[in-house]
Amino acid sequence: MKKLSKGARTDLLTYAGVIIAFIIVSVLKANGGLNRSQTGLLVPICCYIVMAVSLNLTVGILGDLSLGHAGFMSVGAFTGIITAMSLASLIPSAPVRLVLAMIVGAFFAAVIGFLIGIPVLRLTGDYLAIVTLAFGEIIKELITCLLVGVDSEGLHIIFNVSGSKTANDLNLLEGGKVIIKGAQGATGTKTIASFTAGFILIMITLVIVQNLIRSRQGRAIMAVRDNRIAAESVGINVTKYKMMAFVTSAALAGAAGALFGLNYSNLAATKFDFNTSILVLVFVVLGGLGNIWGSIIATVVLYILPEALRGFASYRMLIYAIVLIVVMLTTNNPVLKTWREELRSKFGKNKNKEATDA
Repeated sequence: MKKLSKGARTDLLTYAGVIIAFIIVSVLKANGGLNRSQTGLLVPICCYIVMAVSLNLTVGILGDLSLGHAGFMSVGAFTGIITAMSLASLIPSAPVRLVLAMIVGAFFAAVIGFLIGIPVLRLTGDYLAIVTLAFGEIIKELITCLLVGVDSEGLHIIFNVSGSKTANDLNLLEGGKVIIKGAQGATGTKTIASFTAGFILIMITLVIVQNLIRSRQGRAIMAVRDNRIAAESVGINVTKYKMMAFVTSAALAGAAGALFGLNYSNLAATKFDFNTSILVLVFVVLGGLGNIWGSIIATVVLYILPEALRGFASYRMLIYAIVLIVVMLTTNNPVLKTWREELRSKFGKNKNKEATDA
C-alpha cells in the first residue's frame, strides 16, 4: 500500500477536522444545545473561515500583503444579493438561488480581482498593501452609490454619483422591488443562507486552496514568494502565477461574501471597510502564514471570543486586545518555538519507532 505524503496526511486531517466539527455543531443545534445568539454566529464564522483561508493564499503562500480583501467580499455580497432577489420569482428553490448567488459573487469578485491585479501585482511590500487598501475603499464607495431594483422588465440600475437620486428614480413597475438603496445598502433581503451551505463552501475552499498549494502551480507560486529573481531566472512567469493566486483568493472571498450577504435582511457597504480587512488579516497572522488549519482555528476562536466576553461589559474589548497581544508574543517567542519543535520531533520519532516495532 502506497504511503501518504506528509502534505496529503495534513490535508486529510484538515478535512476530517472540519467534518467532525460540522457534525458536532449540527447535533448541538438540533438538540437545542446552542442558543439563538450562538446559532446566529454559525454562518458568519463559516464566511470568515473562507475569507481567512483565501487571504492566506495571497499573504501566506504568495507572500503579498493585501489589505483590500473586504472589497472582494463586498462585491460578492451585493452581486449575490442582487442575483438571489432578482431570481426569486423564476427560481422558487432557496438552495438553488443561494448556489447561483455564490457562483455569481465569486465570478464578479474574480473579475474585479483580475482588473485590480493588473496594476497592483507589479508592486511589492508596503506599496502593494497601500494600493490594495485604496482599491478596497474605492469598491466600498462605488457600491454606496448604487441604486438597484427589479421588476417584470428586469433589473434597473442607477449609479448615483451626485447623491441626488432616490429609489423612485428607478421607475419600477407595479410589484417591483428595490434591492439596493445607495448608502442604506441592501434592505429587505430574504435570508436564505444556511450553516450547511457554509460548511460546503469551506470544504470547497479547502479543496481548491490545498490542491493548488500541492500542485505544480502552487510550487511555482511559493518559488515566487521565496525568491522572485531566482524564479524568473528559471523561466517562471511571475505575473501569471501571482495573478492566479490573487484571482483565486478574490473569487473565494466573493463566494463567502454572497453567503454572508444572504444571511442578513439589511446590509450596508460600510460593513466591508478597512477594519474588516484587518480583522481577516489578524486571523491569518495569528493562525500562521501559510498554515491553513491554523487560519481555521484562529478564525473560530477570535470570532467567538468577543461574544464569549460579553459578560464583562465594557472591559470585553480590552480583554480581547490583551489576548491578541499575548497570543502574538507567545507564537513568536523563539524559546517556545524551539520547545514546540523539540516536542514535534520527539513525537515524530516515537511514532516512527512504534510503526517500526509493529
